[in-house]
Parts: sequence; structure tokens; C-alpha cells
Amino acid sequence: MLDKNKVKLGIAPIGWTNDDMPDLGKENTFEQCVSEMALAGFTGSEIGGKYPTDPVVLKKALDLRGLTICNCWFSTFLTTKPYEETEVEFIKQAKFLKDMGAKVIGVSEQGHSIQGTDKSIFEEKYVMNDEEWKLLCDGLNKLGAKAKEIGISLTFHHHMGTVVQTEEEVDRMLANTDPELVSLLFDTGHFTYNGADAVAMCKKYINRIKHVHLKDVRPEMVQKVKDEHLSFLQGVRLGTFTVPGDGSVDFEPIFDILAENNYEGYVLVEAEQDPAIANPLEYAIKARKYIAEKTGL
Repeated sequence: MLDKNKVKLGIAPIGWTNDDMPDLGKENTFEQCVSEMALAGFTGSEIGGKYPTDPVVLKKALDLRGLTICNCWFSTFLTTKPYEETEVEFIKQAKFLKDMGAKVIGVSEQGHSIQGTDKSIFEEKYVMNDEEWKLLCDGLNKLGAKAKEIGISLTFHHHMGTVVQTEEEVDRMLANTDPELVSLLFDTGHFTYNGADAVAMCKKYINRIKHVHLKDVRPEMVQKVKDEHLSFLQGVRLGTFTVPGDGSVDFEPIFDILAENNYEGYVLVEAEQDPAIANPLEYAIKARKYIAEKTGL
């Protein structure tokens, strides 16, 4: 069982409104989203596109519902733009998150990313050369140092369609970054989608994990994406992802590994689906019940 004093439970707003495809959940307001998160029994949230950018306004809305901000997606372009451009925006976001009480910032390298395009997620992913790898890892170390100065931790989000998608790419990124400056945002869904064993990945990287995304996968939909050479976003619309307990990921051993290694931080449900098909509140409650049964949280 996970330690309630060390591990907190959150959920991402992407189940209500999809920032990459704004037509998905366009009818769902910020207020509805955070109210339903609280109603389903969650205490943490990541930041979505509809969230107020004024920290006073955002904090008041969250306090009313017993919610706190635990992380936010941040896009880096370390392989395609001058480092300084990324650093300026990173510092702003890290300071905002720190002010909101978050302990981590979730970074994803979007240089050469195809996740928001119509390219085949399995066949057209960009592969970096040695020079680009150096730009990425050196840049992450620099950003990690800036985050540490601010009082927050940089966690790297491996993601389908990006330059750090596969197990081998995660290995290389972690091997060439400073463990004191760069941690891993471990995502069960993205490892499984790519064909890796999420349980083995959790065990392998446990000492670098500082934030966890609990995401389940529907294997028949992933196979359809492969067979029909579809994009990442087309897969989302089809339902490649779902909440924990509703797909093929074996979460129990992952929870055990986290517990045995005294994991401290958030485990956060993140399952982008079409809200018109997968009612956000219904699926949030389903995830909450499953996690309570398996972890005691």
C-alpha cells in the first residue's frame, strides 16, 4: 500500500478539455472541471489551457474545492531554438508553479515533435543525431539548475511522437543528465503504447522518478493506429488511452514498486479521451475507485 503521508492523488484536466484538440470538451468550463475533480475525490491537479493565469484567482478557485496544483506541462525547444528562448519562458513557468505550491515542472522536448501533426506516430518519428542529443541533455541540465534555484524539480516527460519516446531514448537522456537536476516523469501509458513493459520501466528508473502519470491503454486501439499508420491525435480520438483499471496496464506491481521504494510525490490520473464518449466525471470516479482498491489512497 502507498503511504498516504507521502503520496498524493491528482488528476489532469485533459479528460475534460484537450488543449491539443480544443474541440474535445470545448463545452466544459474550468469551474466544472475542478468541481468534478473534487467531487470524484482528487486533491491535486495539473494546469490546463482553461485555467486562470492569475495565481490569486486560480488559488481561490482551487481552495474552495480542496485542490492544489502539482505540475504543469512545459514545452522545451532545446534541439531547434536557441537555449535562451526556452530558459526565459521556463523560469516564468517554474516560478508560477512554485507560487502555486507545486514541487515539480513537467518538461517535454517539442523540437522535431510530431505528436500534434498528422504524421504516423510509429513510422515518422524524428530520431536525433549526436549533436542534437548534446543540445537536449546539456539544455536539460541547465534548466534543471534553474529549477533548483527556484525551489522546484525538473521532471522529464517521455512522450509518444517526441524525440524521447522509446526505452532506449529514455535511457540515453537519463544517462547524460545529472540526477540532481533532471528527474523522470514516469508515464505508464506512453511506455505501454510504445511497446515497453511499464512495470519493468518503473523498476528500472525508480531512483529517478519524481512524478507519475497513471494512464491505461486500450491495446486494440493501439494496434489500429499501427495497422492504419495513424497519428497520435487520431489515436486519442479513437480511444487509445483510458483511466487506470480500464485497459491493459498492470498497475498493481507498479504501485508495489513505488511503495517499496518509498516514493514521495503525486500519482496523477491522465487519460485523454473524447469527453463526449467518455464522460469525465464518470471516468474520474472509476479511476478513483480503482486506485483506492489497489493502493489504499
